[in-house]
This record gives sequence, structure tokens and C-alpha cells, in this order.
Amino acid sequence: MPRTARIALNRPLRRLFDYLVPDHMTLQWGQRVTVPFGRQSATGLVADTDVQPPAGITLKPVRSASEEWPALPTETFQLLSWASDYYQHPLGECLFTALPPALRRGRPATEKKETYWQACGDPAVLPGNATRQRDLLAWLERQPGSVSSKQIVQAGFTQSQIKSLLAKELIHEAPQPGPTGIPEEVRNRIPELSQAQLDAANQLPLPENGFAASLLYGITGSGKTELYLYYLKRYLGDRDQALVLVPEINLTPQTVARFQHYFGSRIVVWHSALNDGERLSTWLRVRNGEPVIMIGTRSAILLPFTGLKTIVVDEEHDSSYKQGEGFRYSGRDTAVYRAHLNNCPIILGSATPSMESYHNALTGKYSLVKLEERAGDARPPHIRLLDIRSRPLEGGLSRPALQAIEKCLKEGQQALVFVNRRGFAPVMMCFDCGHMVECPRCDTRLTYHRRDRAMRCHHCDFQVAATDHCPKCHSDAFKPVGQGTERTEDILTTQFPDTPVVRVDRDSTQRKGSIQVILKKVNSGHPCVLVGTQMLAKGHDFPNVTLVVVVNADGGLFSVDFRAPEQLIQTLLQVSGRAGRGEKPGQVLVQTCHSDHPLLKSLAEGDYLPVADQLLNERETGGLPPYRTMAIFRAEADTMQKSLHLLDTIKPLTRVPDIETWGPLPAMIARRADKHRAQLILNSRNRKRLNNLLTGICQELDQKKLPAGVKWMIDVDPQETG
Repeated sequence: MPRTARIALNRPLRRLFDYLVPDHMTLQWGQRVTVPFGRQSATGLVADTDVQPPAGITLKPVRSASEEWPALPTETFQLLSWASDYYQHPLGECLFTALPPALRRGRPATEKKETYWQACGDPAVLPGNATRQRDLLAWLERQPGSVSSKQIVQAGFTQSQIKSLLAKELIHEAPQPGPTGIPEEVRNRIPELSQAQLDAANQLPLPENGFAASLLYGITGSGKTELYLYYLKRYLGDRDQALVLVPEINLTPQTVARFQHYFGSRIVVWHSALNDGERLSTWLRVRNGEPVIMIGTRSAILLPFTGLKTIVVDEEHDSSYKQGEGFRYSGRDTAVYRAHLNNCPIILGSATPSMESYHNALTGKYSLVKLEERAGDARPPHIRLLDIRSRPLEGGLSRPALQAIEKCLKEGQQALVFVNRRGFAPVMMCFDCGHMVECPRCDTRLTYHRRDRAMRCHHCDFQVAATDHCPKCHSDAFKPVGQGTERTEDILTTQFPDTPVVRVDRDSTQRKGSIQVILKKVNSGHPCVLVGTQMLAKGHDFPNVTLVVVVNADGGLFSVDFRAPEQLIQTLLQVSGRAGRGEKPGQVLVQTCHSDHPLLKSLAEGDYLPVADQLLNERETGGLPPYRTMAIFRAEADTMQKSLHLLDTIKPLTRVPDIETWGPLPAMIARRADKHRAQLILNSRNRKRLNNLLTGICQELDQKKLPAGVKWMIDVDPQETG
């Protein structure tokens, strides 16, 4: 009987493809192969072997196997198969997410051979104008052994300078230096913990006891990172692998530096800013079982670890862990399932836990470990609600806020001003005719960026040059309305001309390494004012920041999205936690027009868990997650009628017991990039029944011929419902 294999391809198709296996070839699950696909060749992954293909079909043979070993080990393959089923995404695309770009394109799973060099000649033979060549030769002579071309370039020299020295026989190729190992000094380092931290560490599960999930609730500044380091130092073996997930790339350099201090060369990183060569090199180290400790963003959870013994998810509440397009998986929830497959502990850490994780802790699925003291002599900041009704504002800042900043700077300290909008102003409005500039492609207004003299849409990236006159009535009463980071930066620069004002948002940190330059400036401790968006609210440690001013705290109080109050309180407490992390006490001023709102009153108490209890009660009453499972079918087309019509055809399929359906309705931003968007929300207390229903609907939609330009997608456990 001919041998067959079922192959997954990197295509948006919810099906696999059967091929004949040649007699000389032996295949196993997760192995990369090259197969004919139409008139082309495609890279595939073996999803099954010895399958029974449908009758009456002539199968083509597999052309070649890329390696003799599986690119995806069994446990990684099981993880991605589960994720494909749970998040209702084609298996092929899910599996290929775990490969670096080079392997997705069919490149060999080997690193490009690096060339190593040593100095061997007299610099006196170089001409007087060969300054950089002489510098390179002197640099090479100072190195303890051979040095790679990559290291030479990283040191500021060029390939042409290497070639010039080689032509003059002043350097020669040398063997690659052997592994140096971790210095004994680094190996013996262990973080010193306070008694509160030790008590929390002793409550965490031991790796030898297998799978266990722990929610580490540690207030801001309590030293959660030191606790992670202590735990890994104490329990991770010399041959074991570990994974530490962080929500943002901007947190990675800071976290990496702290981990390298204790683990040296065992630390590797994984995030979207790596180039293809760096990704392949890191992927191979992980796949080959090297005892690495990975610091990575969301997609690191999908890598082919073979000796994973501990998983840490830092800032587990952060919405960045949920992929927003394509394969819409949750890095946090996938990490919990991976820990289960690997039979290892997972630690979920946050000062503001998500409602899902906190509910799991209350119901006994996770253990709850509390760390409610700040590290060292630091104390939690005092939070004060500042009612700005009837108060005159300068760039969104009230006079008491400006006075507090002035006092803070005079005392040689730093202040942080939180403005959750980038740009100069969210709206440009004519005060004569009332015209406001809208995006021609979205149902939103354009944001004014004064630095670039541009009006931009933050949803579709449409851009047009800014003007000083109203484009409708040509009046010069055309003014910015509202506050963005640029406007606040300008006001503070005018108010405090002798003090550096440092803006931190997506616009100011686009260049590679810019966030490190900014953090270095702030960590110098010299008086300055930080102005920024949520990028400043996550995980940063600024010891000399003693004052935080929140420009507008009212954004999430009246949103249609049921998660908005939770996200508002999390953001406000996280940004408040940047104050008073050193020896000096911290103060937080929260500007609001609703100082009597119950949520903000609870915020002023500074204790998150009572607020979380209040939000959970509201969720239970409303029948919302985490008490129910939610999924959203989204449709987009060139007209709203087409989008709603597609969802109307889905709705009758959802009329089964235990499933509640809302909609279909237009999305909160109904038109985005010239696509009209609508959604149908499904809610159920029975997770398995909802999953089975979603699988059936997706299969039916795949077989349905849709009108041109009509698309649909599904989002399981959505982070936003607007």
C-alpha cells in the first residue's frame, strides 16, 4: 500500500493536502517538506502520516524533506493544533507562525557561516590617511581572541575596511573561539529579596511538582522582576529552558539588561524588531535545546522549546498579548496551555490583574500570591482626584497641576505627565462654521501633528498637509481642539524653559534605539518632565520620578466597550505606579470632570483588588466574560449593507441552546480604510458548545461563495468589542 502524508501549507485555507511519500523517504509530524502545489513548489509541514486519502484522487509525491528532523517538536505541534481549534484559524497558518521567516520561505535551517579574524601585521605599513583601517587593526589587537565580521561591524567598522586589511595581509581568518561559558561571578549572583518578597517566592509552585498556574499580584514597585530572577536562579537547572514574556518591545532592552546581570549569555531575545538572520539564529538555539532563558513578546510562546521548565508572563493583564489580526491568539492564555502541555509551572504577574486571571484565582484554578509592599523603603504614592470643572486649562493642564510640577522640579526631582493621545490635538475645528477635518477613508477625525505640519488618521494612516485656514469656509479661525502629547510638550517647554521636556510616544520612538536613549536620559536622575502615552505606563522604573499628572482620566468611564472601565483603572494605576519608586515619596494628580464617579473614588484609595471585585460583580450581573465565553464574527465590505447581510446569514445558525447572540450591528468605527465593518457577538456559558458551533459556522462560510470584496473573520475571547 502506498505511503501517504497530510501536509499543512502556509495558506488561509481550513484544509490540509495529501501527498504520496516516496519509498526512500521517512517523514514525521512537524517535519518541513517541499511539495508541488499547482504549478509551483511550496514549503509545507507534515501534519499526519499514513492517512487514507479520499477515493478517486491521484496524489502527487512529496519532492523532498528539508531536514531529517521535525522543525516543530511534538509538544509545539500539539500546542499549535490546539490554538488552531480554539481560535478557529487555519492550521497551516498557525503552524508556520512558529517558524522564522527564512524557514517559511524554504531556506535551509542552518546559520550563515560567520568568518572570524585576527590581527597579524604591522600598522606602520598603512598610509597616513588610512585612519579607520589603523583603528580597526588596533582594536583587533586588543581583543582576547578571534572576532567575527558581525562583531567588527557592531563596533563601528565596515566590511570594506576588513577587505582592505585582508588585501594588505594585516589580518587573517582565524578559527571560531570556543564557548566561554558563564563567568563564576555571574553564576553566583542572586537577587537579595525583602521578607515580603521571600514570603511570596516561597508560595510559588516548585518546578518538580509539574503544572501549576500562579497569579502574582504585586503592587507597582514591589519588585516582581527581582522575584522572577530569584525563582529562576533557585529552581532552573543548568540544562533547562525558560520563557519570560513581556508585552512590549520597548520593555525588552530594560528587562534583558537585568536578566543578563544574573544569567549572562543564557539570555536571548525574541521580538518583531529582529532581522531574519537574528530570528533564525535564536530559533535554532531554542530548537536545538540550548539552555536559554528567552525574553520575548507575544509570539515567543509559539517557539519550538524542547526543555521548557518555567514560564513567566509579566504584566499579564496587558492587551498587547492578544494578536489583533490574522491568527488572533492570546499569548497569555496560550502560555497557560503550553505550561500544561510541558507539565511546568507558570507565573502570571501584574499589579492590575485581568478580570479573567483574577477570577481564575478566586475560583481556585490559579493560586493567588500577594506582594503588597514596595521594595526597599519606597511607599505607594498618594493619589488625589483633581476636579477640573470650571477650571481654566493651559494645554490641558490645570494651574494646581502646573504648580505641583514646578515644586517637583525645584526639589531636583522628575515629573511624568500622562496624555493618552499622540499628536498635537485630536481635532482641528473652525470656530466660524464648525467644520472639523475628517478622514476620507474612516469614520474618524484627523489628528493634527504640528511637528510635521500634517493631519493624520491613526486608524488607516491617511495623511494630508495641515493648513492655517478652514478648508470649507477659508476662515482663519481654524484651531486645534483637545490635547495630544505634542501640545502638552509645547506648554511644558514654555512653562519650564530651563528644564528638559522628554516626549515618549510612538512618533518619538520610531527610530531603532531611540527608547534606550530616552530611558538613559531619564535614568540619569537629573530634573526633567516626561510626557507620554501608555508606553510610559508599563514596567519602567524611574527612581527620581515623584510626581505623576494624568491629564484626562475620563476616557473609559462611558465607553460602549464593557472592558473599558477595567482598562482605564489598570492604565491609571500602572502610570500612577511610576511615582515614588525610590526613597522619595510619590504623588499622583488625576485630572477629571467626574471626581464623584465610584470607580475613580476607588482608584484614589490605591487598592486594585476591591475595584476588581466591583467590576467582577458587574460582569456577573451582565452575563459577560469571564462568567461567559465570547466570540465575535466581524464582516467588512465596500458597503455596510453587504457586511450586515453576511452576518444576517450567520445569525440563524447560532440559534441553539445556551448561545446568546447580539447584533449584527455596525462596529464602533463603522468605516475604516474604506471598508464598512459590522459584527455579530456570541455569548455562552458553555465553552465547548460555543467552540463546536464556531467550527461548524466557519466550515460553512469557507464553502460559501462570497460577493467580491466581502471578508469575514472571527475573534475568540476578544479584547475589544466596539
